Amino acid sequence: MSDITGEPAVLWGSSIVGFGNDGGPEGGWPVISFSPRKANLVLYVAGNFSERAELIARLGKVKTGVGCLYVSRLEDVDQAVLRDLCGRAVRAVKAGLP
Repeated sequence: MSDITGEPAVLWGSSIVGFGNDGGPEGGWPVISFSPRKANLVLYVAGNFSERAELIARLGKVKTGVGCLYVSRLEDVDQAVLRDLCGRAVRAVKAGLP
């Protein structure tokens, strides 16, 4: 994620590792981030872009939420597709797309 954003990892709160800052109100939010939780790795991948649903469908074994992906094991996810998804999400957030 650092390679994609060009930003270092920063701890946001007690459990979210974020990269960059979207510049939003009240200090903003990371452009892209993850949180290692007990049940899953949660990837916070915002940004509204046309290929989003298609890329998520190609990822592999993930569950989705609003702006996030729940991954049980990274080896169950296509790494190239994940990198593409993250890159497009970062570009969308930086362009101001919700």
